[in-house]
Amino acid sequence: MTSRLTKPIAATLATAALLAFPLSAYGAVHQPPLSEAAVSSVHTPRGALVSATPVAHLTAAQLDAAAADFPGTPRAAYGVTAYRLIYRTVDVNGRPTTASGLVVLPDGRRGALTVAEYLHGTTATKAYAASVDDTSTDRLVTALFAGQGLVGIAPDYLGLGSGPGLHPYFDTKTETSASADLLLAARTFAAKHGIALKRDVLVTGFSQGGRASLALGRALSRGEVGPFRLGEIRAVAGPYDLLGEELPAAFDGRVLPQTATYYLAYFVTAWNRTVGLYNNPREAFQAPYASTVEGLFDGTHPFEEIVAGLPDTPEKLFTPEFATKLQHPSGRFLRALRTADQVCRDWTPRVPVHLYNGTEDTDVVASNADSCAASLRKRGADVTVHSMGAVDHFGTAFTAYPEIIRAYARWA
Repeated sequence: MTSRLTKPIAATLATAALLAFPLSAYGAVHQPPLSEAAVSSVHTPRGALVSATPVAHLTAAQLDAAAADFPGTPRAAYGVTAYRLIYRTVDVNGRPTTASGLVVLPDGRRGALTVAEYLHGTTATKAYAASVDDTSTDRLVTALFAGQGLVGIAPDYLGLGSGPGLHPYFDTKTETSASADLLLAARTFAAKHGIALKRDVLVTGFSQGGRASLALGRALSRGEVGPFRLGEIRAVAGPYDLLGEELPAAFDGRVLPQTATYYLAYFVTAWNRTVGLYNNPREAFQAPYASTVEGLFDGTHPFEEIVAGLPDTPEKLFTPEFATKLQHPSGRFLRALRTADQVCRDWTPRVPVHLYNGTEDTDVVASNADSCAASLRKRGADVTVHSMGAVDHFGTAFTAYPEIIRAYARWA
C-alpha cells in the first residue's frame, strides 16, 4: 500500500485531518429541528424539507485558520453556521426516499444571496459525509464559500450521511436529483433565516463530484430545478469520460493499480445493482473476494478496512473474463457507459465552464478534462481547462479551490 492510499479517499480533499469546530464547542444555535413526522407522507414533493439540525459554527478567524492547507484562499468576511438537512428526494427507481446534505449560512447576512453548491468526491463510508463528519474537508470547503458571503450547500448523495440504503456510486441520475432536491430544500430552510436564494447557482465539485457538477449544470440549464438556473461551473479532477479515458487508464497503469482496484470494486458492485453486470459475484470476482467484496461497500466500513479487504491490482480482483468485459464493454454495459458520458456531450452550457486537472493525477487522469472540453466546445460552449501543474489528485484540489473560492466570491 502506498502512502497516497493510506490517506482516506473518503475524506475527499484531505490528505490529513483539518481543523473541525463542532457546534458543542461554541454553544447551541437556537434553531429547532423540524420533526420527521412533519413531513411524513410518501407523496411529499421532492425537495421538501424534513429536518434541520445545526452541526457547527465557525468564526471568520477560525475559517481562516482552517484554510491553512488551501494557501491563497481569500480571508473570510463572515463567520458561518452549518446545518444538516434531511429532505425528500427519489431513489434510482424514482421512488420516494430521503437524503441528507449540508447547508452553511454566512452569519448576519440577510436578503438575496447566491448559492455555491459543492459536490464531493468518492466515499464508500456513510460516516464520512460532510453533514455528519466534524472532520470532513468537504464541510470545510463548503464553509469557506459561505465565509465569502455565499450560501454553501453540499449534498451527501443517496445512501451516504444519514440517507437510507446503499450509495448508487456513479449513478448520474440520482447524483443529479439528490443535488437538485437539496437546492430546493435549502431554499425553504434559508427563508426561515431571512435569506432568499438567487436564481443563478454556482456549481463546483471534486473527483466524482466534478463529473456530477456537469450533470447538475445540465439539469439547471434545462430548467429542471425549480426556479434555479446555472450561473457557472468549476469542476475539479472529474472522470468525465469513463469509456474513453478513465476505464482504460484503470488497466493500463495510468491510475495506480491499488487505487484502480478500490474504484473498480466500488463501481462494479454499485453498477451491478443499477445496471446489472453479473448474476453471481463469482462471475466477476476471484476467490476469496467473491464472497466479501460486496459487503465491504455496504456503507459501514472505513476506507482502511475496505482497502485491507481488497488485493493490490485489478487483475487479482476480477476473473479474467470479467476483466475483459470491463476493458471491452458491450451490450447493456456499453450503453450505460455511453449514457453516463453524455454529461459532456448532449448539452451546450450557455455560461462559462472551467475544468481543473493536474498532470500527476494517478486517480483521475488529466485527459478526462481535455476530452470533456473538446466535446463541449464542439457544441459551442465556452470551456477553459486549467492545469494546476505537476500535482496529484488531491494536490489538484488543494491548488484549485483557492482560485475557485476567489472566483465565486465575486458573486457574493
